[in-house]
Amino acid sequence: MDHRELLQHLFRAALDRVGGRPAVRHALEQDPPAGDTHLLAIGKAAAAMSQGAMDALGERLISGLVITKTDHLSHAVSDDPRLRCLEAAHPVPDQRSLAAGEAAVEFLEHLPEGDEVLLLISGGASSLVERLPDGLTADHLGDLNRWLLGRHLAIDTMNAVRRSVSRIKGGRLALHLHGRPARLYLVSDVPGDDPGVIGSGLFVPAQAAAALPQGVPDWVRDAAARVSPPPGEDAPELAGLRRRIVARNADAVAAVRDRAEHLGLPVRVHDEQLTGDALRAGEQIAEGLIHGPPGVQVWGGETTVALPDAPGQGGRAQALALTAAACIEGYRDLWVLAAGTDGTDGPGDAAGALVDVHTCFRGRQAGLDPEACLEAADSGRFLDASGDLVRTGPTGTNVMDVVIGYRG
Repeated sequence: MDHRELLQHLFRAALDRVGGRPAVRHALEQDPPAGDTHLLAIGKAAAAMSQGAMDALGERLISGLVITKTDHLSHAVSDDPRLRCLEAAHPVPDQRSLAAGEAAVEFLEHLPEGDEVLLLISGGASSLVERLPDGLTADHLGDLNRWLLGRHLAIDTMNAVRRSVSRIKGGRLALHLHGRPARLYLVSDVPGDDPGVIGSGLFVPAQAAAALPQGVPDWVRDAAARVSPPPGEDAPELAGLRRRIVARNADAVAAVRDRAEHLGLPVRVHDEQLTGDALRAGEQIAEGLIHGPPGVQVWGGETTVALPDAPGQGGRAQALALTAAACIEGYRDLWVLAAGTDGTDGPGDAAGALVDVHTCFRGRQAGLDPEACLEAADSGRFLDASGDLVRTGPTGTNVMDVVIGYRG
């Protein structure tokens, strides 16, 4: 395989390691429920995680509610008569998100007494389900999430704001378990893998309260003051709940390392997760490749991008990749793949990009300027013109981003 095929092969190994379906299936095979089980799955990986439960439980799965992003359902899940499936909006919630939040509460409240419930949560849940205090509408919710997405905030900060105005986040949805036996399986899309941050902690209170960021709209502070405090870890409603993270970013990074070593390639894993500004991260990754040894380097994490009023195509991974491409231009034998493990990176249908030392030349040949596209948050348009976008479609997982570099 050539170098571009190699990097895509390594990225596929990462996705295979953290797939929601095998992760849930393996967890249930290791610790099978004793009797009838019901399923509530919420997130971008909800369909894949539900398939893992179907594989492991068979006829012991009695009923379920699956809530996921539009176009992320599979026929195996949507065609199963035991499962009710709802699609909602992401990354900006809408009225469907409020309807899905109500449906989740109703599902938990009407389960047969004594039956166990399997809770499957993955990234994206923060946008897909919500219950708001009286007086707030879907318009408020959409405005808040657009404000959050445009403020260059880390995911834990964004989710802290979401929890503050929610009647189901911050562990509040767990109050509807009423102490019934339940197990919570999580696919982590947050740095540090804090269960209270994943999906804004629908079933887990955050480990530490976070202050609202400066500049948050006044109505958010007013609403936060009217929301009941989240339950504590020792709340009786949570007495029957066990939790486990079944896939995380470190697993994806380890899969890249393992596959590279299997192929006989030298590989370096960067233990410190990528955070902060995507453009700065792209510069640092390029420097590491330019001055590093031959072979594979791999990073994991999630950066941020400050959005202008009218952003273009592409998200943080594409911005990182285009920045790296600009830095490695003029060198030889350098490649960088940066992609979201969920198959989505900002507006558009790309998961990320795979760039090389000629990326900027190809884009300029199409009449585009890399610096101007980066400033306009329009890296996707440039990378589409240069032929460097990576498209996977929905992957059935969501464990932040993976960046793979190679020096020949």
